[in-house]
Amino acid sequence: MKLHDLVPNPGSKKNRKRVGRGSAGGQGKTAGRGTKGDGARAGSGGRLYRQGGNLPFYRRLPFMRGEGFSPINRVEYNEINLDQLEASFKANADVTPESLGEARLLRDPRNPVVILGRGEIKAALKVRAHRVSATAKSKIEAAGGSVELIA
Repeated sequence: MKLHDLVPNPGSKKNRKRVGRGSAGGQGKTAGRGTKGDGARAGSGGRLYRQGGNLPFYRRLPFMRGEGFSPINRVEYNEINLDQLEASFKANADVTPESLGEARLLRDPRNPVVILGRGEIKAALKVRAHRVSATAKSKIEAAGGSVELIA
């Protein structure tokens, strides 16, 4: 087989339809665009704003998303509760974002950590976190542990 023997499969190549070239072609005069109106004009469509009376697409997005726009500067925390600390750490352990990551308690290690007060804690832990709720702080200190905030 040589290069000049190569041909595409029969029926795989088809000439494009040439519209608006007279009535004999079946797509003459209005060329399949109907008569008048926006769709019959050249250059119509392609703009997101123009939707024939509907609410424009980009204005519909906040409703589709649920609760309006999300604030771009919101801080999302890794939320850790005391019962999770009780199950994962022994007494006198250091609880830091790094140790929480090793214990696989963080949803996203890039986000700051907040300790919340659900559950009880009996082990004395040295907790270092970005935020600690008042309930969690009082329970940790009552168990003999300490709380330190990091920036």
